[in-house]
Amino acid sequence: MAREDYYKVLGVERTASQDEIKKAYRRLARKYHPDVNPGDKSAEEKFKQISEAFEVLSDTKKREVYDRFGSYSDNMADAAANAGSANSGFGFGGFDFGGFNSGSFGDIFSELFGSSRKASANSTNMYTNATAPEPRKGLDIEYALSISFEQAVQGFTTSITLSRDEGCNRCNGNGEISNSSVQQPCSRCQGSGKTTTQSGKLQFKTTCPDCHGTGRRNQACSLCLGRGTVPKTESVKVRIPAGVDTGSRVRVPGKGHSGTLGGGSGDLFIITNVGEHPYFTRKGDNIYCTIPVTVPEAAIGAKIEVPTISGKAVLRIPPGTQSGQKFRLREKGVPSLRGNVCGDQYVEVKIVLPKIISEDTKTILKEYARLNPENPRMEMGLE
Repeated sequence: MAREDYYKVLGVERTASQDEIKKAYRRLARKYHPDVNPGDKSAEEKFKQISEAFEVLSDTKKREVYDRFGSYSDNMADAAANAGSANSGFGFGGFDFGGFNSGSFGDIFSELFGSSRKASANSTNMYTNATAPEPRKGLDIEYALSISFEQAVQGFTTSITLSRDEGCNRCNGNGEISNSSVQQPCSRCQGSGKTTTQSGKLQFKTTCPDCHGTGRRNQACSLCLGRGTVPKTESVKVRIPAGVDTGSRVRVPGKGHSGTLGGGSGDLFIITNVGEHPYFTRKGDNIYCTIPVTVPEAAIGAKIEVPTISGKAVLRIPPGTQSGQKFRLREKGVPSLRGNVCGDQYVEVKIVLPKIISEDTKTILKEYARLNPENPRMEMGLE
């Protein structure tokens, strides 16, 4: 391959950062990859050029040699030795990314073409010259809890029973017995330390993510069967704060599934489902209800008792109150989850007609009509 300016090949400045070089390579690799351009020799040649350029510029030591001498030997092993590097070689026929400890080149191909370089959570620190698996936080748990209207607005404490993954005590969440004297060949790479991923006509060799290139595996923990966690049924005490509504999420820290390799536990989220009330309706932090009143109460005024979520309250009905009129009781609503405040309660008055229980009642109503000859339909032109 003719010598090219690697920076021009990738379309970046000589002062480009590693992130800029990676972004440029991703963009060009997607464009010129042979799978995207089947049978296109020029695209294949371009792909070789950008791959070679990225292999050098993405490696700090190789880049230093290139910047110093303006070129880099095709024999990567010899050039790396002259530059004090131990990186492995490059060849288009079968890409081998297993020796790149920086992870840059192989990781880019993993992202582009689907090969996996994720470290297994079942390995330990016994591996040398390989990336050790990182602690992994446990998953969260969601638990649906049905509660009453009163429980939602007043708050309460309850206990729930749930199943969660707990860290294995025998292997300390590693999934393997690290002090085992018996090791077995890795079943994934068959003891070779490398795995091969096919992408179209190309093959990519990467360090085995299960054994991290050693070709050997520790004995799997017999208690957790290599998972690092064991199922556990547990009773958890939770406090449901006043003011929750249907769909509210109450977080209980650290009561989700346990992590592996020392990773923290996930959280437990209680999802509340609030039941209906026989005469209260809730909208946000406000409470609404309808109260029946008699004709005399509405006509001449009265003081009546009304229910609230915290007990009874006295409401003054002014003379001449009409059916459908609303009154507000300040701070008689639901406690807000956002702070030390409460919503309001709105009371709608509904006038109830008197029942005719005797002839005397009928006579009194007729006398009332004679003394008050009003016609509420007069404005409509009706008699």
